[in-house]
Amino acid sequence: MRTKIVVSIASLLTLSLLSGCATQANKDPLEGLNRGIYKLNDVADKAVIKPVAMAYKAVAPTPVRKGINNFFSNLNSITTVFNDLLQFKFAHAFTDAGRFVINSTFGLAGIIDLASMDKIAIHKEDFGQTLGYWGVGSGAYLVLPLLGPSSVRDFTGLAVDTTLTDPVTYVNNIGQTSLYYQIRAAQFIDKRTELLTASDLVDEASLDPYAFMRDAYLQRRANLVQDGKGSKELLKDDFEEADPEQVKK
Repeated sequence: MRTKIVVSIASLLTLSLLSGCATQANKDPLEGLNRGIYKLNDVADKAVIKPVAMAYKAVAPTPVRKGINNFFSNLNSITTVFNDLLQFKFAHAFTDAGRFVINSTFGLAGIIDLASMDKIAIHKEDFGQTLGYWGVGSGAYLVLPLLGPSSVRDFTGLAVDTTLTDPVTYVNNIGQTSLYYQIRAAQFIDKRTELLTASDLVDEASLDPYAFMRDAYLQRRANLVQDGKGSKELLKDDFEEADPEQVKK
């Protein structure tokens, strides 16, 4: 099992490296396929996922929702520390590890974000950002079923993070499959609830929500890779105008 995981990750890394060498003129060579998956995601979201998220927001008190969100954010700190170290950001790694320890102990498993109350800085790093930090291009834009916007590089990063540093994965590895899927469902709904306002704005503000989301995602990821610095140079010539014929569809 472990051998298959290592081979899969190696294959994804190779694909990411090859994609990073491709032309920067078109970040969406799979646009036809991506738009199809986007439409399926949109149908599933409007029919099931968004109503569930809205019901959760309406029923669960704000402190409960905040606590659950804090819990999952705290778990993600492990991934952040791992990638801080891979990027040689040792000061960030020390700070983020400290946040995790404080919130995991005095913050009741992260339900209470005591570290933020103490004004301790928070960082977000993942393996996709680490690859970008070391010069791997984003590769082709991808829309993943249910998960939404990504890229070849970021999908590779997601596979590595999920396999190596996501504590929820280990719940499944020890045979607690039912609990694993329950936690994943809660995590998914928590994230969708966070994005309720943003998704409404995208639908209302854009003639082509797909193109809007694609460009916003790629720009945000480029900005994260650069830690907010130099993103204009990184983004130059990366994006094309949305095809008018596609917009009509």
